[in-house]
Amino acid sequence: MARLAVAAGHRVVLSNSRGPDTLLALAAELGPRARAATVHDAATTADIVLVSIPVKAYPGLSGQPLAGKVVMDTGNYYPQRDGPLPELDSRSLTESEYLLRSLPGAEVVKVFNNIMFKHLLNLARPPGAADRSSLPIAGDSATAKATVSEFLDSIGYGTVDAGPLAEGWRQQPGTPVYGTPYGPFDDELGTPAGAEPIRAALAAARR
Repeated sequence: MARLAVAAGHRVVLSNSRGPDTLLALAAELGPRARAATVHDAATTADIVLVSIPVKAYPGLSGQPLAGKVVMDTGNYYPQRDGPLPELDSRSLTESEYLLRSLPGAEVVKVFNNIMFKHLLNLARPPGAADRSSLPIAGDSATAKATVSEFLDSIGYGTVDAGPLAEGWRQQPGTPVYGTPYGPFDDELGTPAGAEPIRAALAAARR
């Protein structure tokens, strides 16, 4: 994601739980548009925030710095990694609704969770390209979804609106839109998937 964003002309602030020193080499590789920072610094300075951490770590996030910000949630619930989470096991909440509980006031949009990172990097195409791929997004704020759609367009992707956060289950692991439209994981280049295949996959999802 950082590589795509920098290539599109965005400034990127990188952070992780281990501290900025562990990201200095990556920031240097990405060039002058990227820098490493603390989690708090990244949260407070960014216009759009990408949260990509294990779902089990969501309750440990501090919501205050992210209030009012657009937060892109890439998370997927894997019980074998995250342990049992009753709200998700019972399907009373989607993963992004679970995140929103820890980030009151944030405008959460579910995105990027259904595509492998290598496919994400390799399938980016400019606007108007015949083989441009689309990504599904889910969110409760039309303004936030418009912001994310604009960002996706800038990094090489179209957008398919999957509805509110409550409908985010349609792009969770095990659904037709999860991974499959972009080709097998062992093919790093991936297979382009436009808006229509993504809409069809979302519609085919069953709980």
